[in-house]
Amino acid sequence: MKKLVIAEKPSVGREIAKNLGCFDRSQGYIEGESYIVTWALGHLVELSPPQHYSEKYKRWSLKDLPMLPERLDETVIDETKDQFDVIASLLKRDDVESVVIATDAGREGELVARWILKEANWNGKCERLWISSQTEKAIKEGFISLRPSSEYDNLYHAAECRAQADWYVGMNVTRALTCYYDTKLSCGRVQTPTLALMTQREDEIERFLGSFYYSSRANFGLFSASYYPEENSIRFTDENLAKEMEDWKGKKGRIVSIVNEEKSEDVPLGYDLTELQRDANISYGFSAKDTLETLQRLYEIHKIVTYPRTDSRCITPDIVPTLKDRIKALSNTPFSRQVDEYLKNGFRENNPRFVNEKDVSDHHAIIPTEETVRLENLSENEKKLWSLIALRFLEVLGDNYEYRTTTLKVDVENKTFIARFSTPLKRGYRGVSLSSGMKSPLLTSDDEDSFFLPSLKEGDEVTIETIKVRKSSTTPPERYTDATLLSAMEHAGRFVEDKELKANLTCGLGTVATRADIIEKLVQNRYVERDGKYFVPTAKGREVVRLSPTLLRSPELTGVWEGRLENISKGKESPDLFIKDIKKIATELVKDVEKSTLVFSPDFKDGKKCPYCGSMMMRSQDSDGSIHFICQKLSCQYEEREYKVKISSPIASSKKTFSTTESGKIKVVISKKSAVKVPTVYETKTEVVRESKLQYKKDNRERNNFSSFSFSKDKKDSGNATMADFFKLSKEREEERKNRKKK
Repeated sequence: MKKLVIAEKPSVGREIAKNLGCFDRSQGYIEGESYIVTWALGHLVELSPPQHYSEKYKRWSLKDLPMLPERLDETVIDETKDQFDVIASLLKRDDVESVVIATDAGREGELVARWILKEANWNGKCERLWISSQTEKAIKEGFISLRPSSEYDNLYHAAECRAQADWYVGMNVTRALTCYYDTKLSCGRVQTPTLALMTQREDEIERFLGSFYYSSRANFGLFSASYYPEENSIRFTDENLAKEMEDWKGKKGRIVSIVNEEKSEDVPLGYDLTELQRDANISYGFSAKDTLETLQRLYEIHKIVTYPRTDSRCITPDIVPTLKDRIKALSNTPFSRQVDEYLKNGFRENNPRFVNEKDVSDHHAIIPTEETVRLENLSENEKKLWSLIALRFLEVLGDNYEYRTTTLKVDVENKTFIARFSTPLKRGYRGVSLSSGMKSPLLTSDDEDSFFLPSLKEGDEVTIETIKVRKSSTTPPERYTDATLLSAMEHAGRFVEDKELKANLTCGLGTVATRADIIEKLVQNRYVERDGKYFVPTAKGREVVRLSPTLLRSPELTGVWEGRLENISKGKESPDLFIKDIKKIATELVKDVEKSTLVFSPDFKDGKKCPYCGSMMMRSQDSDGSIHFICQKLSCQYEEREYKVKISSPIASSKKTFSTTESGKIKVVISKKSAVKVPTVYETKTEVVRESKLQYKKDNRERNNFSSFSFSKDKKDSGNATMADFFKLSKEREEERKNRKKK
C-alpha cells in the first residue's frame, strides 16, 4: 500500500519525490515503492461563480442583489482541470491507503489541498507535512513526524471563511457599484481600504499649505550645537531673531550643563515577510511582489532560507540546537569574519527576546538554513535579498549595543544651544555590518559615526566662530512607497478613530502572504500608478474610494475580520457565526450603494471626450508607446488608439562639383548619390479599437426602423444615463404593462 503526497507545485513535488525515493515519472505525478508524489498548480479548485447558483446571475442586475447562496460550492478550475483529474484518479487507486498534505505550511496551502480532497470526495486517512524549509534534512524529518490533518482543521476553516467572505462581499459590492454607476468598479475588503489609504494621503498633499520656518546651528570650535527654541524642536518663525543671529559671530556663551548617560540597545528581532519587504524596498528598491518572488526562489530552488510567508519574528526553542550549523553554512560568504568570531568565542543563542515560542504563529522568523551557500549560483537580486537575511540572522545572535550619550547645553544671550554626542562602549550586534562591509538597514548615517567629546566642563566659556541660519519651508506628507504602504497595512489600526476598537484592532489589512498581491492588483486595475518609487492614485482609483460604501473604505471592517479569522484558526470562534455576520454586512453594503446620490465623475485630466456618450475617456499607454482612450461607461465602452507614423525620411540626391583643366576647360564631376539628412516628422493617427455599444444599438435600430431608445422619458439623449436610471425606467414600464393587463 502507498501514500499519496500532494505538494503545492511541481518543483516542490520533484524535490519531495527525490527524498522519498520516487523516480518513476508519469504525467502529473512521480511514483516509488511506498509513495506517489503529485502536485497542485496553485489552486485547482475555486468557489463557484454566481451563475452556478442561478441562471439570472449571468446578467448583472441590481434587482438580483444581494447574492446570498445558503452555502458556497467549489468548482474545478478549467485551466488546470487535467491536473485535478490526475489527482482524482490517483485517489481512486486501490493501492492508495492514505494522503499526505504537503502543500505550503500555511492557511492558503491548507485550503489548496482541502478543496482538492473535498472535490475528489476523499474520506480516507489524511496526514500533514509541516516543515519550515525545503532542505533534504527538513523533508526527511518532516515525514518521520507527520501529524494528523485534523490538527489543522481550524486553520482550514479560517482559510475557507476568508475566501467565502471575499466572495460574499466582493461579488455583491462590485456588481452593485458596476450596475449603479454604469462602469466597471472593483471592490474588496482589503483592496478598497488599502486604496483609501493612498487616496487620503493624496488629499492631504493637495490640501497642504506650506509655511516658512528657520533653524540655526553654531560652530563653537570644538563642537557644533543647534538652537532649540523648545525642548524638542529646532524650528522657529521669528524673522527678526533669524536676522539677528546672522551677526552673532564672536558672541560669547557659557556651558550650563553636561549630562552623561550610559544606554543599551537591544538586538533586533528576526525578519518576518513584511519587515523583509520593507527593508528590501528601502535598501534596493524592490517592490513587495519582487521580494516575495525572489524569496520564494531562495526557499524552493536554492533551499538556503526558511519558509517565506511568516508573520513571526522569533524562533522556537527546538531551532536553537541547529543555530551553529546555520552559522557554519555562511562560512564562504562575505560574513566569514563574523562566522569565525561566533564559532570561536560563542554567540547569544538563548536570548529570550529572539527565542520566544509564544510569539511564533504557524512559522518562525525567516532565517538561513543549514545548506551551504553558493553565491555564484544566485542572481544579483537573490544575493542582495539573501544578504539582508543573513545579516539580520547574525545580528540577532550578537550582544546588545552599549553606548554613552552626552547632552551639552550652551547659553548664548539667554538662548539655548544643544549638542548631542554618542560614544560606543560595546558595539555588539552593530559590529556585524562593519565586519562584513555591508550597511545594515537598522543604522542611519548618524549611527555609523561615533562622536568624540572634547574635554569640557560646566561653566566653561565658549565663542561662536561661525553660525548658519537656514530658512526652510514645511513639506507635504510623502506619497506611499512599497515600504511605507506595507507598514500602513500592517498597522492599519492606528487609522481607526474609535479608541476602544483601536485598542483591540491588532490585525492589519490582509496578511503577510497577501499584501504584495493586493498592491499589485491595484496597479493592474489602474487604480494606482507607480511614479518612481511612489504610488499615485489614478482618477478612477479615487472614484472607487469615493463611491464605495463608508464601511468598506475603513480599515476597521477588514481589521476586525482578520482578528476573527485568527480566532477561527485557533478554535475560538464558530465559522458559521462569522459567515452569518458576513452575509448581513454584504446586504447592508448593497443597500448603501443603492441609496447613494453620488455620480461617477472621474477627473481624467489627460483624457478626451467620448464622441458617443460625451463622458471623459481614460487615457492609457501600451508598452509599445501607443495611447489608448477608453470610455468607462459600460453602456458605451468605446475605445480608440493613437499612434505615430513616420511621414518623412532621408532623401537621396547627387552632388555636382566644378574644376578647371590645364587647357582651361571646365570639368564637371557628379558625385555618388548620398542621403540628405532631414528631421524625422511623425503624424498622429487614430484608429477605433472597439466600437461604441451605443452606435451598434443605433445602427441596429435604424436597420429595423425602430425609434431611438433612451433610458429617460424626459431626455432624448441617454449618453449620461446610468444603469440605475435604466433599472428605474424598466421597473416603471413593467408596472405599466401590468396595469394594461388588468384593464
